[in-house]
Amino acid sequence: MSSALWPVTARIVTALDAVNGIGDHETVMRLLKVGEEAGEASAAYIGMTGQNPRKGATHTRADVADELCDVIIAAAVALHAFTTRPSAVLDAKLHAAAGRLNAWTPERTV
Repeated sequence: MSSALWPVTARIVTALDAVNGIGDHETVMRLLKVGEEAGEASAAYIGMTGQNPRKGATHTRADVADELCDVIIAAAVALHAFTTRPSAVLDAKLHAAAGRLNAWTPERTV
């Protein structure tokens, strides 16, 4: 994970808190932002594949990657509302996922 993620998202949280305040409504708005960004990533993928025949191919793989980065940033910002140690929470989650992966024996279907 980028070493800049947590310092930058902490600055974003501070700026949002200063402008929008804090409280349940703001927490919900930050959660909704994650969904909005996920929708934009989905729309970029649809545009990349040209799935909408009226529009054709409108996006690139780089556009999808850019939108996925926005999802990660929005989720990191939202995570600050639920813990004072977002980096540690994410690290613990990653380690748990790694443990499950290490224990997993995929079956080949060739």
